[in-house]
Amino acid sequence: MPESTPAPEASIDPQPSGPFRIGDRAQLTGPKGKMHTVTLLPGKELHTHNGVLAHDALIGLPDGSVVQNSAGHDYLALRPLLNDFVMSMPRGAAIIYPKDAAQIVAQADIFPGAVVVEAGVGSGALSLWLLRAIGPAGRLHSFERRAEFADVAQANISTFFGHAPDTWSVTVGDLVESLPDAVAPGSVDRVVLDMLAPWDCIEAVADALKPGGVVLCYVATVTQLSRVAEFIRGTGLFTNPISNETMVRGWHVEGLAVRPDHRMIAHTGFLITARRLAPGAVLPEVKRRASKTSYGDQDVELWTPGAVGDRTISDKNLRKRVRDAQKAAKWATNEADSAGNTGADASGAID
Repeated sequence: MPESTPAPEASIDPQPSGPFRIGDRAQLTGPKGKMHTVTLLPGKELHTHNGVLAHDALIGLPDGSVVQNSAGHDYLALRPLLNDFVMSMPRGAAIIYPKDAAQIVAQADIFPGAVVVEAGVGSGALSLWLLRAIGPAGRLHSFERRAEFADVAQANISTFFGHAPDTWSVTVGDLVESLPDAVAPGSVDRVVLDMLAPWDCIEAVADALKPGGVVLCYVATVTQLSRVAEFIRGTGLFTNPISNETMVRGWHVEGLAVRPDHRMIAHTGFLITARRLAPGAVLPEVKRRASKTSYGDQDVELWTPGAVGDRTISDKNLRKRVRDAQKAAKWATNEADSAGNTGADASGAID
């Protein structure tokens, strides 16, 4: 009796190409621009108040196809981009928006094979971009103080990839205390800090970074920006920090009606970067005008999220978001396993 051919493993590629396959995610845009993201499975249907659309009608069609539902409404079918997933995934903490994530990847020079440290992990949005950038040969060490946020992030990333990537680890705890146990001194290529007081971690980060390595801090207020910049300068371990922010303005373009959109994504945060000097190196002095460099805890307290009126998530609401994220991750991993066991190629998705 000939040996049976084993079923192929489920795909772990979150952005496959070619015709839609069983287990693929499909983003369906229907009447009035409303979008639905589904996992394509035989026999399943998308039910809306505009009619029913069978998944079988999409399986085998090229990406970018247009199909009709039972009521004759047209739906555009596309594989969702990482940008789409990040903006719609369950959130514990506020996410880093794609406009800032793109700049972080560029300004921190995240490259394939890099060893990267990230703190905090939040809802996992930036982690997804970093995992994409480092590739299968890199390593991402994420640190998060709150276990609930780490749970949301792990569930979101498992949902997107269909599994927990081998290149990623999450440590629940304080970065300063946990980093020396996670990485060897001088072994890290890049560090990204998204936290209220990144200056508390700069010295620990300096020990972990390779000479020439990059530290990037994402902060929300000008007081935080000033304090972390002066702290980095004061250590004498880094190049002079460079800071900026990114604002994105869309444009309406239809025939001769060309004008900027009335709304734009303006300030979300500042990015400040610096590079690690070689041991014993002294940065050449740059003459500059004198500036106020003394800031105390009272200054920082005036610019905390609560003080400036930012909304905080309640523990009850956070627990619900953890459950939602874990439910989506369980669905994605189960469907990926199911598709693999039946000889189908699946990528995992949310329905």
